[in-house]
Amino acid sequence: MNKRILAAILVAVFLAAGTSHASPVPKDPKKQTPWGLYVDSQEAYQMKQELGDKVLFVDVRDPIEIMFTGFTDVVDVNIPFKLANRSKWNKKKPVYAMELNQNFEQEIATALKKRGLNKDAPILLMCRSGGTRGAPSAKKLWGKGYKQVYVVTDGFEGGTLKKGEKKNWRLKNGWKNSGLPWSYRLNREKMYVATPAQ
Repeated sequence: MNKRILAAILVAVFLAAGTSHASPVPKDPKKQTPWGLYVDSQEAYQMKQELGDKVLFVDVRDPIEIMFTGFTDVVDVNIPFKLANRSKWNKKKPVYAMELNQNFEQEIATALKKRGLNKDAPILLMCRSGGTRGAPSAKKLWGKGYKQVYVVTDGFEGGTLKKGEKKNWRLKNGWKNSGLPWSYRLNREKMYVATPAQ
């Protein structure tokens, strides 16, 4: 059977089962995407289990961030949307400046091709908390032929607690707090490696 037809059938079955984009549309317009496809971490895990290699699951965080906060080997590849520039300081807060990965879309296309997929395949994008890089990274793919780009709305680490002794700790929802598989061990084959400047 043709790979495209098989992928389409699997996606149709997934959609018919009611397991796709069950997460509500984010209220913040900055966290919304033109596709309107949203899943939480549990739904992303289920989607990956059901569709396997027919979906591309991308961690869009900086690899240094992943090294200190953890990683899930369920992810297919790490392609950062933004990278910390250690030679520049952020003017608004006490951190390094984050700069767009100029090759982001090209690297997504390459990751699909490497796995025998095309732009019709579902793509899951996961950042730290779900919106700061998840939705903007999806928007970067808009208008370039991609058909199904999902944002993992609660991200890898989830949201911060608003009250109590652990206020501002990332202990609310997210992949890491949902009992899903993760570790501080990185899979070298899946991690982003920057190419030296020419």
